[in-house]
Amino acid sequence: MWMENSYEGICRICWNRWWSMDWWKFAIASWKKFHRLSGFERSLFAQSLILLPLSAIALHCLGFRRLSIALKLLMVKNSTSVRKKLGDKYSRIYGTAQMVQLANRYGFYRANCLQQSLVLWGLLQNQGIESNLRIGVRKAAGKFEAHAWVEYQGYVLNDTQNVQQQFAPFADGIFPMGAKTA
Repeated sequence: MWMENSYEGICRICWNRWWSMDWWKFAIASWKKFHRLSGFERSLFAQSLILLPLSAIALHCLGFRRLSIALKLLMVKNSTSVRKKLGDKYSRIYGTAQMVQLANRYGFYRANCLQQSLVLWGLLQNQGIESNLRIGVRKAAGKFEAHAWVEYQGYVLNDTQNVQQQFAPFADGIFPMGAKTA
């Protein structure tokens, strides 16, 4: 039978277990790692934290085609002087992919592959880096499956390099480099 003071006992037990898990050590270690990131990486992480759940909402409300057109039109490329300050193109590409992955892992929302790929593709476009959003399909155990990833010059950025062998990609990228969507 539920008693009024049993609630206090349950809360006390939960609090003691939660505190004993050393959550605060994890929080401090995570904060130190975050603080060691460059300002550019922190900015990408924060943008990813916001864009991942927004991409899910936008996909639901607008659909893929309209969202992809809106992203292409909204992403304003940074000027050449800004890009030079940001450093090597390949380190920016790798850093952007890593920050999207970390935001998905440690953020409050777990995005699927399409949402992650849209965010990564958009952030790269914003930096003036042309990339391809790829979608592949397969039939496994009688079920149709689809998967999305981003490529830069044929190199897969947010998945394993053999993803093209696991999923049959469409012939062209969804956003081929330099293509117009409107």
